[in-house]
Amino acid sequence: MAMLAYAAGTVASSGLAADQQQEMARYRQTVDRGIEYLRSQAIAGDGVLSGQSGTGVTSLCLAAILKHRPAAVNDPAVEKGLKFIESNIRPDGGIYSDGSTHRNYETCLAIQAMLAANQQGRYDEALKKAEDFLRGIQWDEGEGLTSSDAAYGGAGYGSHKRPDLSNTSYMIETLHDLGRDGSDEAIQRALRFVSRTQNLESPANDTPFATKVNDGGFYYTPAAGGQSQAGQTANGGLRSYGSMTYAGLKSMLYAGVDKDDPRVKAAMDFIRRHYTLEQNPGMGAAGLYYYYHTFAKALDAAGLETLTDAQGVEHDWRSELLTTLAEAQAADGSWVNEENPRWMEGDRAPVTGYALLALEYCEP
Repeated sequence: MAMLAYAAGTVASSGLAADQQQEMARYRQTVDRGIEYLRSQAIAGDGVLSGQSGTGVTSLCLAAILKHRPAAVNDPAVEKGLKFIESNIRPDGGIYSDGSTHRNYETCLAIQAMLAANQQGRYDEALKKAEDFLRGIQWDEGEGLTSSDAAYGGAGYGSHKRPDLSNTSYMIETLHDLGRDGSDEAIQRALRFVSRTQNLESPANDTPFATKVNDGGFYYTPAAGGQSQAGQTANGGLRSYGSMTYAGLKSMLYAGVDKDDPRVKAAMDFIRRHYTLEQNPGMGAAGLYYYYHTFAKALDAAGLETLTDAQGVEHDWRSELLTTLAEAQAADGSWVNEENPRWMEGDRAPVTGYALLALEYCEP
């Protein structure tokens, strides 16, 4: 733990006011404890965390550690995890486990971990091939689609069933982290899919779902008949929910959509109406830590230091999220979704990874 913790006295010598010092100390202690939990699990598992999910959780957790502590790339626990990821680099450029049906998800997370660990060009070649792989499995003309198809531009788990907003947002974020901007053709194709996943009547949304709810939020996928994890309305609309709305907003901003665009404005209106850290709006406790993760990244991408909700209450969302996560942290430094284990949130490793990635945006 000592090699990753901040030096003693840093906070006291910063010249901050007492309350600021206290918040900074809480932030650093929360992050340090979370990192130490993941390190202990990585050492126990020979670098592998939740191996039943392939490389995904290991990559998620390594990225979380390295974004907070770049020097941890030399930590034996991190090095073991990186070796595990390297052992799953495939001839097609993808980074995924044997028999994986989550190739997009695993490759995106592996890219994020390797980017964080890419000292002296260690992963330059692997990153280029992995990027080409992601582009190759996007749902586009290569899948026999045209731009009028609801699935066009999306990314799925890689098992060729149908694309979804979660996977597409991972792909856009990964390309963004690789330095690609809104002019990138793959990102622009993905933006078509994202726009069709919003409950908003607009020139960018020609799906039959656009007018059925029309609240500016986002749902899971308009493809293959459409699906929302939050269910349907009586008129066949697909209900919006929190985590997908933040994922959709983040994706649009990374794709270069202007903040004054009606799509972004509508998403922000939904967020203001449903601002909360007590649940994943529309889903209750399901996917709560994934929600925290997308919440933080989207609001940071929007450049917001505070957010005023629909009742006129101003929120320091970074401080509120830090408080929420610090209070939810277990004695061993981990986090787990006690109320709903859906989507692997009963597993402390990925949930701790999500929490640490969210905390990256909460430093006082």
